[in-house]
Amino acid sequence: MHEELFRALDDSTRRAILDELQERNDQTLFEICARLATKYGLKSTRQAISQHLEVLEAAGLVISRRESRFKFHHLDTGPLQTIVDRWPSPAAGKNRRKPT
Repeated sequence: MHEELFRALDDSTRRAILDELQERNDQTLFEICARLATKYGLKSTRQAISQHLEVLEAAGLVISRRESRFKFHHLDTGPLQTIVDRWPSPAAGKNRRKPT
């Protein structure tokens, strides 16, 4: 699972998609494409963005649900916790008070 997660985060377009979903969840493919074009100047095709979403879904970072003919995409930050858990902060031990 870690490899899929790191692969998903290794692309600037996928990170932009995550940023957009963090800002506003439950977007359709059309909405995501429009926001990426407007905000980032990305002129990717809907098919390319759809493939990026598939990679993000495989990594567990995006959950999709279908309603009628629309598919809504939702950010799930849970898998990012595995990164945090993998490398605990050395500063955590430094925050302790020194005896006076």
